[in-house]
Amino acid sequence: MLASGLSTNEYSVFNATYIKAANDKTLLDGLREGLPQLLNFIGNVPADKLEYRYAEGKWTIKDIVLHMIDTERIFAYRALRISRGDKTPLPGFEENDYVPFAFANSRSIESLLAEYESARKATISFFESLNEDQLLFMGTASNTAISVRAIGFIITGHQNHHLRVISERYL
Repeated sequence: MLASGLSTNEYSVFNATYIKAANDKTLLDGLREGLPQLLNFIGNVPADKLEYRYAEGKWTIKDIVLHMIDTERIFAYRALRISRGDKTPLPGFEENDYVPFAFANSRSIESLLAEYESARKATISFFESLNEDQLLFMGTASNTAISVRAIGFIITGHQNHHLRVISERYL
C-alpha cells in the first residue's frame, strides 16, 4: 500500500504534510530506502555546515538529525502501543523543548549517524513484524486519531521533509 491510499481519517491535518512527503513509496520501501538516503545525504554535508544556523534561534543540522531520531523513536513507540491494542490516548511532545537538552552539537556527526542507523533499523524491524490487521489499528495520539500504518508513513515523510529543509536553507 502507498501513502496516497491512506484514508484521511487515519491521520491529522497536521500530519498531512508528512504523509505527502512520503513520496508514495510502500511503507517498508520508504523506511528501508530512507536509511541509506539519510546516511549518504548527511555524510556528504561539509563539516563547517553541521553546526550552522541560517537564522537566530534555528536548529543546526546536527540538531535536526537528533530531532529526527527522537521523533522516530516517539512515533515508533506510538505505533507499538497502538498495534498492541492499547487504547490509552498518547500525549504529544514539544520538539523545541527537546533540543536544548539533547546536546547534539557536542557530539560527532559519526555518533549521530550511528544512533540514527540503530533507530531506523529498529523501526524497520518493528514494522516488518506487523500483520495487515495491526497496521490498520487506530489509536489516539496528540488528541487525534491515527493508524499504525499512517505513523510509518509519517516517519518517512518527516525525514524527507527535513532533508528538503536542509537542502533549501542550509546548503
